Amino acid sequence: MIHLRSLRLTPHPSDEYPFNVPAVLASRTLAFTASVTFFVGENGSGKSTLLESLAVKCRLPTVGSDDVATDATLRHARRLADSMKLSWEHRAQRGFFLRAEDFFGFTRRLAIERAGFKERLAEIEKEYEDRSDYAKQLAMGPVRGSLDALQRSYGEDLDAHSHGESFLKLFQARFAPDGLYLLDEPEAPLSPTSQLALLSMLQEMVGRGGQFIIATHSPILLAFPGAVIWSFDEQPPRAVPYDELEHVRVTRDFLASPERYLRHL
Repeated sequence: MIHLRSLRLTPHPSDEYPFNVPAVLASRTLAFTASVTFFVGENGSGKSTLLESLAVKCRLPTVGSDDVATDATLRHARRLADSMKLSWEHRAQRGFFLRAEDFFGFTRRLAIERAGFKERLAEIEKEYEDRSDYAKQLAMGPVRGSLDALQRSYGEDLDAHSHGESFLKLFQARFAPDGLYLLDEPEAPLSPTSQLALLSMLQEMVGRGGQFIIATHSPILLAFPGAVIWSFDEQPPRAVPYDELEHVRVTRDFLASPERYLRHL
């Protein structure tokens, strides 16, 4: 399903960041005509800057960081968001914004919460050792309920799994149908096999009304069937076929003959 149809950037007189980013200087309108849209380009091309600003403009909740309206790392994005105009097919009421670096902070926070619940249960156990079992269970109830809810949503222990497994569990737990999801380099914690698993999840979630806009370097994710790929290595950014992407060409060439590249090191 298409929720967000397009974004338009209005000219801004400032020559300071983020208005001096190449993609921002060159872009006027980006259309979203597929359920999955990719932003691809070299570091510094502006794909993440534009995605962050879009998250601010859409007022999407974040995963593992402060709210987009208060996060200090998104101050530049809030400035650029003021220059954006969005066109909606259906205004999404669900979704989230996820940066790879936020995922690691989120898992740490979950671990702290889980440890806190378990510590409180141990304290209650000690406090109520001379009282009835009924009184003890009554005191433990709310804490145990909070711990159970955490584990139902995110698994027994995210830290007990690999980063890739944890990321996929988190992503699945936070997904809701008919939402808009902005992901910045989600491949960072994922092995190639886990990236394939994410592709499968994206296919399922698109079938449930999800729309995804993803900034990535991953040739695996970029192969999602029917996706529109905006290249930020072009000025202005333009939609390009998968086989024309430099990320894809370089990866194919390297895998076909790594020695040709390695002998230049």
